[in-house]
Amino acid sequence: MKERIGVLFELLKFRLASLIAFSGAMGYSLGAKEVEFYKMILFILASIGITGAANIINQILEKDLDKMMKRTASRPLPSGRITKEQAAIWAVILGISSLFIFITVFNLSTGLISLLSLVLYGFVYTPLKRVGPIAVFVGAFPGAFPPMIGWVAATNHFGLEPGILFAIQFFWQFPHFWAIAWVLDEDYKRAGFKLLPANGLKDLDTTMQIMIYTLFLLPVGWLPYKLGMTGINSAFIATIFGVLFLAQTFHLMRTCTDKTARQLMFGSFIYLPIVQIAFLLDKI
Repeated sequence: MKERIGVLFELLKFRLASLIAFSGAMGYSLGAKEVEFYKMILFILASIGITGAANIINQILEKDLDKMMKRTASRPLPSGRITKEQAAIWAVILGISSLFIFITVFNLSTGLISLLSLVLYGFVYTPLKRVGPIAVFVGAFPGAFPPMIGWVAATNHFGLEPGILFAIQFFWQFPHFWAIAWVLDEDYKRAGFKLLPANGLKDLDTTMQIMIYTLFLLPVGWLPYKLGMTGINSAFIATIFGVLFLAQTFHLMRTCTDKTARQLMFGSFIYLPIVQIAFLLDKI
C-alpha cells in the first residue's frame, strides 16, 4: 500500500503541481478582498489536483516515448509500476474532485477555465510536441492560466487584472521552456520532440527568439502597479529581475552553450516566484 501510494504521488508530479498551485494562490490573494484560510487551502488542493490530472494524461499519452528518454524512463508508467488504466482512474478522480471544488466552493468560471487548461495541456499540447515549436506556444496558455484562475476564483470577474497576471506568466513560459528544451535537446530528440524555435538548432536564431519573449516581461511587469493591483516597490523588483533575466538571454546569445542555457533555466525558476512574492508583499 505504501509503495502504491508513492507511485500515485509520483505520477501527479507533486513538486511541479505545487509550484503551479502557488502561482494560482498568488492570483487568488491579489484578487481577494480578504483571504479566507479554508478557501485558500481548498483552492491549493484543487489546483494541485487538476494539474496532477493534466500531468497524468500527458504521461499516459507519452508512455512509450518516455521509455526512449533517460530523464523519463524511470517514471511509473514506462517502468511498469502502474498500468495505463490505473493511471487513468487516478487522473479522473483528481480531475473531477478538483473541478467539483472549483465550481461549488468558488464559481463556474473557475471550473471552466481549469477544465480548458487541462484539455489544452493534456490533449493538445502533448501531441503537438512531436510536430514542432508550435507546441510551446499552445502550452504557454495552460501554463499561464493559474494566476488568472486564482483571480477569477476570488472575484468571479474577468478584466485587465487577471489578463495582466496571465500575460506575465505567458511571456515567461518561452525563455523558461526553451532553456529546458535546449538543455534536454538530445534527450528530446530521442522521442521525436521538436521544441526549439526557429530552425530547431542551438544557434543565434533560437537565442534571438528567447531574448524577444523575455524582453516583453519588462513592460508587463509594471502593469500591475499601473492598474493599482500592487505598489511601486514590486514594480521596481519586477524590473530589476526582468533586466537580470534579460541579461542572461544576451549571455546565451554570445555563447550558445548548454552551460549558459542551464543558467538561464535556473534564472527562470528564480524570476517568477520572486516577482510574484513581491506582488503579494506589496499588496499586504
